[in-house]
Amino acid sequence: MIRKGPPRRRAPAAGLTLRAVVTDVDGTLTDAGRRLDPLAIDAVRRVEDAGFPVLLATGNVLPIALALYRSLGLSGPIVAENGGLLYRTRRDGRPVVERLADPTGPRAALRTLRRAGVPVRRLFTDRWRETEVALEPDVPVARLKRVLGSSPVVVESTGYAIHLMQRGTGKRPALERALGYVGLTLGECVVAGDGDNDVGMLGAAGFGVSFSSASPRARRAARYVARSGYSRGFVEGLKASGILR
Repeated sequence: MIRKGPPRRRAPAAGLTLRAVVTDVDGTLTDAGRRLDPLAIDAVRRVEDAGFPVLLATGNVLPIALALYRSLGLSGPIVAENGGLLYRTRRDGRPVVERLADPTGPRAALRTLRRAGVPVRRLFTDRWRETEVALEPDVPVARLKRVLGSSPVVVESTGYAIHLMQRGTGKRPALERALGYVGLTLGECVVAGDGDNDVGMLGAAGFGVSFSSASPRARRAARYVARSGYSRGFVEGLKASGILR
């Protein structure tokens, strides 16, 4: 469903040099049915071919993100599990995976919810999740927060799942670390995303892009809100940034 809200269309700041693209996956490279959109695939390949590295920053597990990374022909690092894992390649080509979050708190929070009788269900992909817990979006986030109270765990919705995360972690700090390895900052990046878990990186971006289909918080954090939704909004935002012709 396309969420209503006024579009925001501000051009990149004068003198800003954009050198890379950071993109979420679900709802950003996909259409409303969570299918990868050929238009978005073509866009990221054109951006890479023009010499701009593309980084994935997703709440999904690393095996899925890595498969997309290789299939799309991307060159930037990967941030998976909402900043819990960072994947990069060393100069000699060897892969490195860094764990940036501790799953102890999120797993304890899951036990608390189950003891309280909250009907939560873990995502199928949680069998590969290393640093957080992801739940089917069956229960309102507000209810989960009430039950967990002062638990040191962040409860965040992506629109496709609800994530229980270690406080202090997230896409933004993981991206800052990932970009440091390739000599870049978030201020030099076009960043695209549609969920509450994208707010931090959108707000720190050189040019933050969100869409008419995005959450209200994501739209408020972005510099440019596309009239189009989902993957078509992603392509619109890349063109507005000037990084895609």
